[in-house]
Amino acid sequence: MTRVDSSLGTLLRTLIDALDGDLERAYAQAGLDFRPRFTPVVRLLAAKGALRIKDLASCMGLSHSAVSQTVGQLVAQGWVRLEPGADGRERVARLTPRALAALPELQRCWAATARAADALDAELGLDLEEVVRRAVAALQRQSFLARIAEADAS
Repeated sequence: MTRVDSSLGTLLRTLIDALDGDLERAYAQAGLDFRPRFTPVVRLLAAKGALRIKDLASCMGLSHSAVSQTVGQLVAQGWVRLEPGADGRERVARLTPRALAALPELQRCWAATARAADALDAELGLDLEEVVRRAVAALQRQSFLARIAEADAS
């Protein structure tokens, strides 16, 4: 089979798969049944206490639907519980006793992850997180779809 040069999208998926796969294995080695996608929700709830899903989504810069799905997985695995909010339609997420007990080990994992990311940045000679932040900001100014249309028209 002939190998085709990887496109940007394929490379990004490969990078995310490599990072998330190893993070999941690191959590498992630490005795935690925890997924990388849970991290931003758990970190926010640990720092701010109970939050509405709408507020979590806003803080994370993700859609309500995406955060709601992640919170649903956290609830199913016993990391988060949902309570009714002031408005009957609102749901408020709160860490469970299981999550609170696991926080010291999670924080240890997060600190090790940050040090590993720093080491990767040093090897690359650039701040990968900053590159990604700049790319996201550029796409917020002008979508990739608009860029494709512009490139196609020229």
